[in-house]
Amino acid sequence: MRRVGVIGGGPAGMMAAIAAAQAGAEALLLEGNEKLGKKLYITGKGRCNLTNAAPKDEFLRGYVRNPRFLYSAFAALDNEALMRCVEGAGVPLKVERGGRVFPVSDKASDVTRALERLLRESGARVRLRARVQTAEKGEEGFLARGDFGQERFDALILACGGASYPATGSDGGGYALARSFGHQVTEIRPALIPIVTREAWCRELQGLTLKNVTLSARKGKKALFSELGEMLFTHFGISGPLALSLSSAISGEDLGRIEIELDVKPGLDFAALQRRIERDIAQRPRGHARALLEGLLPRSFVPVMAELAGLPLETPLSNVTRAQRESLLQALKRLPLHASGFRPLEEAIVTRGGVSVKEVDPRTMESRRMPGLYFAGEMLDVDGVTGGYNLQAAFSTGYCAGRAAAGGE
Repeated sequence: MRRVGVIGGGPAGMMAAIAAAQAGAEALLLEGNEKLGKKLYITGKGRCNLTNAAPKDEFLRGYVRNPRFLYSAFAALDNEALMRCVEGAGVPLKVERGGRVFPVSDKASDVTRALERLLRESGARVRLRARVQTAEKGEEGFLARGDFGQERFDALILACGGASYPATGSDGGGYALARSFGHQVTEIRPALIPIVTREAWCRELQGLTLKNVTLSARKGKKALFSELGEMLFTHFGISGPLALSLSSAISGEDLGRIEIELDVKPGLDFAALQRRIERDIAQRPRGHARALLEGLLPRSFVPVMAELAGLPLETPLSNVTRAQRESLLQALKRLPLHASGFRPLEEAIVTRGGVSVKEVDPRTMESRRMPGLYFAGEMLDVDGVTGGYNLQAAFSTGYCAGRAAAGGE
């Protein structure tokens, strides 16, 4: 019986061990933490955004980096197959805004328990508190060493995670193992990370969430990003789903050349919003600018918008000039933001960069440099936007690696 070792007990590693065992291999999963799926517990704000319900022919559009590499993996285990797998293990799922798939219970722990159940049923063994320090290939296969001693394997799957959220075990250690086998690791950068802005007024709005707004970015005449959704103001700048997805679109770019705009009223074009403003002013001839803005914005945003638009709150509406109306219109539809950087890598949801996909067979996840060595999950140089795409990539690549490592390709 072929013996397969899996290093890392996140979603990719668990799925790899399950697939290897189901394919007839003796699978052993080595996890350095005291429990499995530690990073999985914090995904989707603790609710676990398992995958996305986007149609198959559109799914790969959710990946920013190297989407074509995932074609075969997604064909082997797509979103529908993953959902059937998890529901079959006793976790009912639901689809929310943007196709995001969550457990009905809203508990990430339910998904982890389902995967643990599948591990037991498949016959895969798990060893916790078993951090691998070195791994090498000898005449009799692969040898993994750590504080647990040493284990020999016929095939080895590296599913060690990225370099974000090191407290969960994703501390970048897997990249060192990959390099020790001669693999190139592309530059490691944060992806899906909150954005630091130059605008001081963002701090005044700390904690305010805007829903159904559009955030867009351009570099000269080239559109880099435009998406409708939810955004959060913080003490350093912006966060929330829109800002996180934007961060992936502009990562690696010269931020000084990026023009970011926030459309607070995307449901109205310029002409329609202008008509509304004119109508509101006409209906409140004795009112003040404060009342006009409170009819358009959350209350905490009103004084900030008044300052940005050059429209003092106590200005009588009858005295609002044409220039002030135009300034307000521009501020509502094209509010500029300037990114000065990103939060630390440790705060990124996922890591951009990793083992070069040029050195990995996309059908099996096997190394092109070292036969019998496989990669899965965030270790690979693949990342997607928010909405369940990164977890799906982890599960799909883990499934392919486990099946192939067991000799079941």
